[in-house]
Amino acid sequence: QVQLVESGGGLVQAGGSLRLSCAASSRTFVSAVMGWFRQAPGKEREFLAAISWISSITSYADSVKGRFTISRDKATNTLSLQMTSLKPEDTAVYYCAARTDTAQLRTTTSWYNYWGQGTQVTVSS
Repeated sequence: QVQLVESGGGLVQAGGSLRLSCAASSRTFVSAVMGWFRQAPGKEREFLAAISWISSITSYADSVKGRFTISRDKATNTLSLQMTSLKPEDTAVYYCAARTDTAQLRTTTSWYNYWGQGTQVTVSS
């Protein structure tokens, strides 16, 4: 079992930046992929970025490419999402997700079998 706990959400003005973190329960990942998703009210959960835990290969949604950066710290088992040039349409609950039996990057929610509780990000205009 893996527990994921997000932090770092909040209220920011358009054009600002936020850094989200996701702490994974202590264990050594032999093979894993982790990702960030978001869900706005009335919308489906949307893929943002994913990273292979071992190789650090990344994948991004077109909507955030160049503005968001996913990274991981193997020493502290922490996943991060640096968000810049934020827009009001980035307002959503942000979730981290993990799958620990593969290193294949996928963009679908069904690929991931562990989820955090989410953290709210609100971008004001």
